[in-house]
Amino acid sequence: MPAPEPYEVYAIRYAHHDRRASENFIGGDPHDGPMPLDYFVWAIKGAGKTFILDTGFSADMARQRKREFLRDPGEGLRALGIDPAEVQDVIISHMHYDHCGNHALFPNARYHLQEREMAFCTGRWMGHPAMRVAFEAEDVCEMVRRVFAGRVQYHDGDDEIAPGLSVHHVGGHTMGLQVARVWTRRGWVVLASDASHFYANMEQGRPFPIVYNVGDMLEAFGRLRRLADSPAHIVPGHDPLVLERYPAARPGLEGAAVRLDLEPT
Repeated sequence: MPAPEPYEVYAIRYAHHDRRASENFIGGDPHDGPMPLDYFVWAIKGAGKTFILDTGFSADMARQRKREFLRDPGEGLRALGIDPAEVQDVIISHMHYDHCGNHALFPNARYHLQEREMAFCTGRWMGHPAMRVAFEAEDVCEMVRRVFAGRVQYHDGDDEIAPGLSVHHVGGHTMGLQVARVWTRRGWVVLASDASHFYANMEQGRPFPIVYNVGDMLEAFGRLRRLADSPAHIVPGHDPLVLERYPAARPGLEGAAVRLDLEPT
């Protein structure tokens, strides 16, 4: 079969949070120092369609969670010529507050979610404060409303969204975490989301401390490498190094949006 048409892939930064390296690894870090988080949404463009991976959080949520809000994700998408109202498909990697907010941003989209992630965020596990700390009840309720409106497509494991674009369940960080595999001009790129917050998590085999199943998180690092054409084709979910390693999406968007389908610099 011929290769599918390659997609353009963008990472759009919308928020930032200063924290220490010791907060980013189970067991801390012996060389503790600044290791901040950046927050992204991702856009996948090709074959006349745009797919969005994750929807970020709002300015109100940033104030509630004490995060630095840089720009509305919708503003970042529009700077790339993407009208959120025209987006038909949104992939949700998992249901943590920083990946599934901004409920009115994509009014005409169908949402793609692992069925076990919905079971996780509506099940007995949310009775434990340590498990629900990164979830927001209103995000979960809004996804339930979409289910009743016929706007959620559930997936069970690995599934193709479109030619050259698929989702793959890896779990670990949450029960139903999924990653996206995208065909690009440089080969298969994997958008890892929170399967690896930083390059260091997967490169050093050191899990992030917000976790449902440590074993599954460790196994996910290997799955990312098998899905991608090389380790350089894996894009972590929160690492500021992404903005340094990839070229700006277009002039004027330096530090705000980068192209992931181009070779890292």
